[in-house]
Amino acid sequence: MKLFDVYPLFDINIVKGKGCQVWDEEGTQYLDLYGGHAVISIGHAHQHYVQKISEQVATLGFYSNSVINKLQEQLAERLGKICGYDDYQLFLINSGAEANENALKLASFYNGRTRVLAAEKAFHGRTSLAVEATHNPKIIAPINANGHVTYLPLNDLSAWKTEIEKGDVCAVIIECIQGVGGIRMVTKQFLEGLSELCDKYNTVLICDEIQCGYGRSGKFFAHQHLGVKPDMITVAKGIANGFPMGGLLISPKFEPIYGQLGTTFGGNHLACSAALAVIDVMEKEDLVENAAKVGDYLMAELKKFPQIKEVRGRGLMIGLEFEEPIKEIRTRLLKEQHVFTGVSGTNVIRLLPPLCLSMDEANDFLNRFRKLFA
Repeated sequence: MKLFDVYPLFDINIVKGKGCQVWDEEGTQYLDLYGGHAVISIGHAHQHYVQKISEQVATLGFYSNSVINKLQEQLAERLGKICGYDDYQLFLINSGAEANENALKLASFYNGRTRVLAAEKAFHGRTSLAVEATHNPKIIAPINANGHVTYLPLNDLSAWKTEIEKGDVCAVIIECIQGVGGIRMVTKQFLEGLSELCDKYNTVLICDEIQCGYGRSGKFFAHQHLGVKPDMITVAKGIANGFPMGGLLISPKFEPIYGQLGTTFGGNHLACSAALAVIDVMEKEDLVENAAKVGDYLMAELKKFPQIKEVRGRGLMIGLEFEEPIKEIRTRLLKEQHVFTGVSGTNVIRLLPPLCLSMDEANDFLNRFRKLFA
């Protein structure tokens, strides 16, 4: 049997990681400024993380959600405190797509509606309704194209107002910093207006914090820069530093009903142990504050490069837009300078390093980047 060939791959086999560094099978060391799609939050192979996972798997890796799992209770309490949402409820699943899928499902249970508003260039996942809310027709199969979703321009409040005022919108789902869409930023005025409209028309506001959340923006959630409390918040990626996990933070206005949502693997003992270790490290090492400090410095320095058309982002979620396609620049960064980065479309490089990126590593990247244009 062969692998189903749906990923274009670099001819590099990464076999080891430590902090913000990774190594291939030939022993070549790379600076990781992509973190596996923003997944690595506390750094590769963090000692505390490795210890906690090892202890847990040696004790109990999994049992079903039909019994009490006190690790889930601990995670809910710790997460509520660190993110500032003590009064919300937590539902645990396995991925970001599942988080968005369950958020949209719960919204529809709540108000009985079926229409969703999403932003142009949005990415919300690859499962049934999540992929329909993703603004990319190439990945929406005919069976998923069910007419539930209307795509609207980001930050154009009047366009969203027109649709919400029709009174049939179940949910609005929004990334406060679009990731795949090119590090596009939601404005405070737009999100405040959107929140007011949702409250007025009983439409559920969902903030997709899967890529921009969990400390990456320099606050725990990106929407916290904008002064709005959504009805639901979806998380994944950085929540467990590479262990598959997702979560849905649910406001008190939603009442849980037995059987309404469910999962086999979600919130398993090993995943919860990984997520608790992440919170331990984030608190002890002040990683949210570090993301803000190092990110501000990186963006300020990158704005000095005349080759870059625009630098966008917050914290350690940074987009570099060029006039020309960036394929060659990214490839040279990887092959010549040994730096992993990401892309958005054809003209934007994404930087999504672990939140432990140091000032020395930031300067190391700037020096390597500068060599491309020497």
